[in-house]
Amino acid sequence: MSLIRLNIKGISYSQTQSGAYALILSEEDGERKLPIVIGAFEAQSIAIALEKDIRPPRPLTHDLFKNVFNSFNVIVKQVIIHKLVDGVFYASLICENNDKEEIIDARTSDAIALAVRFSAPIFTYKNIIEKAGVILSNDLDKNDKESAKDIVYNEYRLKNLDSESTYKTMTTIELKQLLKKAVQDEDYELAAEIRDEISKR
Repeated sequence: MSLIRLNIKGISYSQTQSGAYALILSEEDGERKLPIVIGAFEAQSIAIALEKDIRPPRPLTHDLFKNVFNSFNVIVKQVIIHKLVDGVFYASLICENNDKEEIIDARTSDAIALAVRFSAPIFTYKNIIEKAGVILSNDLDKNDKESAKDIVYNEYRLKNLDSESTYKTMTTIELKQLLKKAVQDEDYELAAEIRDEISKR
C-alpha cells in the first residue's frame, strides 16, 4: 500500500467531544485533511513543540522521551498512522538504533508529539485518507482552525475573559516580568497570553 505524507495544518476545538481538540493533518500533495481527536495535554505538548519561543523550564513528558531516546542513540525516523478502527487511529514510531530498525506501537497523538520534536515525517496509507479524509472549504479552514500557538492559551483565555484589558494597563517591563514568572511556574497558557500582548506592542 502506498504511503501519503501528512503535514500538521493546525489544531482546533473538537466539535464532537467536550474538552478535546482536533489535530488537523493535511496530505502534502492534495486537498484532503485528516482530523484526529486528541486530549488537551497532547494538544498543548504538540503546540509547545511547534511554537519555538515557548521553552518550558523543565522537560514535558514528550521532551523526556526525546532526551531518553537521544541518550540511547535512538532516532525517530518517521511516524505511520497505519490503522483506523471504530474512529480510533493507530500509529507506529519507526525508530533506528545503531542501524537496526524498530517499530514501536504508540497512540497517534504521542507519536505526532515525538515526530515534531525529531522533525520526523508523518505518513498514512492511501486507504485511510480515502476513508477518513475530508475536504474543508477555505472559509471553514480559515475561521474554525486555530494555529498551533493559539491552542496553548485558548482555554486560559476562556476562563479569564478580562485578561486582555488588564494587560493593557501594564507597562511592557511589567509584562516581561510577569511572563518570566509564568514560565517559571510552568503556566504556559498564561505565558503565551502575555507574550502575545507584548508582541502586539
